[in-house]
Amino acid sequence: MKNPQKLCRKFKDASPEELRARLAEFAKVRNWDEYHNPRNLLLALMISDSNGLMAGRGSGINTTAQEIYDVLMYLFQLADVCGLDLGQASLSKIVNNAPKYPILD
Repeated sequence: MKNPQKLCRKFKDASPEELRARLAEFAKVRNWDEYHNPRNLLLALMISDSNGLMAGRGSGINTTAQEIYDVLMYLFQLADVCGLDLGQASLSKIVNNAPKYPILD
């Protein structure tokens, strides 16, 4: 098993692709692939979002960071299982939103 200290780096040092790959490997070595289907990941995301973030209010920055990570983790896994490219989807969404939300002069 890889050294967990080396796996825990700041987000700014990890690309979305690296996070996707690490999360996929994390699930694979634990034989979680059969449970990581779009429906289950979406349910986990909804539960994590509604319970964790709301309960984390006022509990300190570490708790809030951990809850935000849970949401991010499920989003990356859901995108991976669905075969989505989050980077491309993000760029496309920015382009599509530009006309909808013009810069006000």
